[in-house]
Amino acid sequence: MTSLKVIRNEDIERALIGVPKGHKHLGVYMKLKDATLLFKEATIARIKRVYLTIKTHPKIRAQELRTHELDETSRKQSYAFHQLLETPTNQEEIEKELRELLKKPT
Repeated sequence: MTSLKVIRNEDIERALIGVPKGHKHLGVYMKLKDATLLFKEATIARIKRVYLTIKTHPKIRAQELRTHELDETSRKQSYAFHQLLETPTNQEEIEKELRELLKKPT
């Protein structure tokens, strides 16, 4: 397993969000004190959809996303081959794992 890094507001030195000149899709750039992250639009969009679902749905409290590689017949035209998709993981299991992760020192 990779090391865990909790990102807080005070860890972010700078964030840029927008469509780069000459591109079609949004990017999210974050300069942390010890790392640099650049998220593609599809990644942010999927996280946003799940976030909004959890915040607004009366029964859904947690979801897990995993990367799936789609073939030509199962993906929409111009969509990426690798998609973040929800798994059938039990909400209680996800909540328990998140609680344990947050207990770990950063």
